[in-house]
Amino acid sequence: MMESSAMARKPVQAEEMLPLLKRHEIQVLRRAGFSQTDVAERTGASLRTVRRVDCEAEVDSADDSGAHRDRKLGRPSKAAAYSSRVSAWLAEDPELPTQELLRRASEVGYTGHKTAFYALVAGLRPPRAAPVVRFEGLPGEFSQHDFGHVDVRFVDGRKKRVHFFASRLKYSRFVAVTLVENETTETIIRCLARDFVAFGGLPLLAVFDRPKTIVKKGGKGRDVEAWNATFAQAIVDIGVGVEMCAPRSGNQKGSVESLIRWVKGSFFKPRKFQDEADLEAKLVAWLTEVNTKTSSRATNVIPETRRQEELSRLRPIKVFPEKLALRIPVFVGPTAEVIFEGAPYTMPPEATHVAGTLFLYEDRLRIVAGRFEALHRRRKKGEPPAPLPEHRAAKIASVHGKRAKLYEKRQQVLNLGRDALALLTEITHRKPKLAGRQVEDLYALLERHGDDAMRAAIARAVKAGNLTVTGVRRALSRTSVRKRDGERRRAGVAQPRGPKRQQLELALHRAEPKGGAS
Repeated sequence: MMESSAMARKPVQAEEMLPLLKRHEIQVLRRAGFSQTDVAERTGASLRTVRRVDCEAEVDSADDSGAHRDRKLGRPSKAAAYSSRVSAWLAEDPELPTQELLRRASEVGYTGHKTAFYALVAGLRPPRAAPVVRFEGLPGEFSQHDFGHVDVRFVDGRKKRVHFFASRLKYSRFVAVTLVENETTETIIRCLARDFVAFGGLPLLAVFDRPKTIVKKGGKGRDVEAWNATFAQAIVDIGVGVEMCAPRSGNQKGSVESLIRWVKGSFFKPRKFQDEADLEAKLVAWLTEVNTKTSSRATNVIPETRRQEELSRLRPIKVFPEKLALRIPVFVGPTAEVIFEGAPYTMPPEATHVAGTLFLYEDRLRIVAGRFEALHRRRKKGEPPAPLPEHRAAKIASVHGKRAKLYEKRQQVLNLGRDALALLTEITHRKPKLAGRQVEDLYALLERHGDDAMRAAIARAVKAGNLTVTGVRRALSRTSVRKRDGERRRAGVAQPRGPKRQQLELALHRAEPKGGAS
């Protein structure tokens, strides 16, 4: 009795912090109307934890490390020092009760709380075999998602490895398949957002087979200790709960894997394709066939029919694909640029050495660093730099000294590409004393006409062998003349010939058959 009383008076250790994405999953299920008990069973959290999350603000971030710092968590468990002893005891008798293990640990000096010790034992105890249970979904409950790849055959004998992303509503079996170039985190998120639109709404949970691109560190069972930060934040923005299959759990992930096998066996492997365009066209036709015309072997019902039943349980789309921005931490370098995917993007010179966030869209990106912000067209790796004109002018103005300004202007011209390098090299070696003035002239042309026009004009001048500022001016003037002539020709198409040359006004009539109106 004295021993049990002493154990009861032991201080309670701080409870481990629930991951933010798990909190988000609980909030999604609670907003959908599930009871606290149901949510506790589905998520594996305690009923007390679910009640606590109910009282918390809505999760709008997935930065677990930041939350840990805010709550000053991370103290090592007192039970960790007894893991070797517990492993030895379990090796002798795997069925030894946890309470008996706690008694033994207390006898050799353990003073921690039983919750931490029970968690240690649960992780060390050998798993027990359990019967296989297949999880069938309810309307609007689950969607399944995974990557796959397959070697396809073309009529001309070529073979090509094709990567694809497949999604399926569990209840209706409505499926979406997208051909992709890679299996990156961004590709997962973009495909996920588009597939939810194809489904007609959001399910409660999106189920994945633990891809390494989104799970940085796995935990016990279905738990995840560390998520890819970009993926986690995107899931919060999209507004869907996410669930991972447990490793080596066929009753959970078998259906996800069978989706990939089904797509391969039903579409890719039985067919040959003329080319990549034919492959894409046949994929669209096949999806229409299996979703709207063919009964599913699992349900004996056409998927579109069951999807219509499921629509009332799907939640409205929170953010559409074209407006979905991935958040990526960045740093403005000493040249007032942010390097992303091998391409430089300019920022105001005052933002140098400032950390910020890059908001990545499909066709553009927005960089926010402190009080500074810039919007750029998204470029591919290897494309020449394309600084914003205001950033170029501000950078020149911030450089001190006449010589430094000249070198910065020359660098701005050099950034136009290899033709600009050839032009400046020729100018510098031909007349070194006049090189500075000619650099000033080229920079003035760059400011007036912009990067694209200047790059094209320098290319024409180099091709013609006229490596001078005059040659670049002539190339620019010819471009302007051709542009004006084209505008005049388009404007003059409707002008009648003759001395008056008045604008011809024609009445528009609906075309009639040759035999006249019937």
